[in-house]
Amino acid sequence: QVQLVESGGGLVQPGGSLRLSCAASGSISRIDAMGWYRQAPGKERELVAVNTGGNSAVYADSVKGRFTISEDYAKNTVYLQMNSLKPEDTAVYYCNVRGYYLLPYRFFEVWGQGTLVTVSS
Repeated sequence: QVQLVESGGGLVQPGGSLRLSCAASGSISRIDAMGWYRQAPGKERELVAVNTGGNSAVYADSVKGRFTISEDYAKNTVYLQMNSLKPEDTAVYYCNVRGYYLLPYRFFEVWGQGTLVTVSS
């Protein structure tokens, strides 16, 4: 089993910054991808950013140039630095991790509990 613990959400004014973190723990053999998704009220969950290893990161067009995803591989932790936040960034942000269990060696995909980010003056 793999557990994810998210932190870092909150209320911020437009133009402000927040940093989200998500730590994975448990019986992990390897992690293939760590990423962030978000779901705004009345909307479907959407990709924000995903890191598939090395320097391969994919961002939603709406956050390019403002958000940065990074990882601490030693700690199995992924971060999302969010700058120049806009009201339309308001959503519940979910961490997503894909990889393989240690034993038995099989694929897993897990989601965090979600953390609310509210951008408002």
